[in-house]
Amino acid sequence: MSTAPVDQALEWIHEAGEVTQAHFRSSELHVGSKSDGSPVTVADRDAEHLLRERIAEAFPADGIIGEEHDDREGSSGRQWIIDPIDGTRAFSHGVATYSNLLALTDDDGPLLGIINLPALGETVWAVRGEGCWFNGERVSGGPPALPGEQRVLCVSGFHDWSPEMFAAAHDANVALRTWGDAYGYALVATSRAHAMFDPQLEWWDLAAPLLVIQESGAMITRRDGGEDLAARSHDGPYALSAIASNDGDHSFWVDLLA
Repeated sequence: MSTAPVDQALEWIHEAGEVTQAHFRSSELHVGSKSDGSPVTVADRDAEHLLRERIAEAFPADGIIGEEHDDREGSSGRQWIIDPIDGTRAFSHGVATYSNLLALTDDDGPLLGIINLPALGETVWAVRGEGCWFNGERVSGGPPALPGEQRVLCVSGFHDWSPEMFAAAHDANVALRTWGDAYGYALVATSRAHAMFDPQLEWWDLAAPLLVIQESGAMITRRDGGEDLAARSHDGPYALSAIASNDGDHSFWVDLLA
């Protein structure tokens, strides 16, 4: 059995969800900007602070990497990866598809990954080698059953899409939906969409969804089809990319999104 502290981590991520929900759709919410132009709110910082406190108290030797605060070095060989609000733009506009992300990694990559969608009442989590769960029920995997064999692709945006990519998606009977950020990966893992594409993301955006996708029985690679995703990127901001799919035809998505 895994040594991943699943029950503790689920308790913590639900606490973080309560913190973010307390600010969700609040008329008093102020949205600021970070140095890279991305949005940030007090809810991001408060939720990450809570998670850091819980982790440091329970596992003082573990390292911590988070989006909103400095990294904390550890001596255990394990690291916790925190994205307190994945989808801050959605959150700040009152859109319920934002999530709280928490992952635990070791020398072999992600050991535990949690996608918590507090505004939707959904939590998807996975433990390496043990499977994936959706609100307590084991995920069995497999593609969605949709009429006409139309495939659904979730994307976080179209800023780098060429006219040729749109035409290819149309010709292949692919329905494009902007159910992006970690919500898209949750949909793929739970067989509610066929694929998810992120052209650029950070390690804290990916660590939890990576394991969730893998343990659900779906497939995830870089945009170019490479599989070496289980490492923190040192190549600059947003240097990672990812395609996840559950329809048994991953090469189709890699070719479409090349």
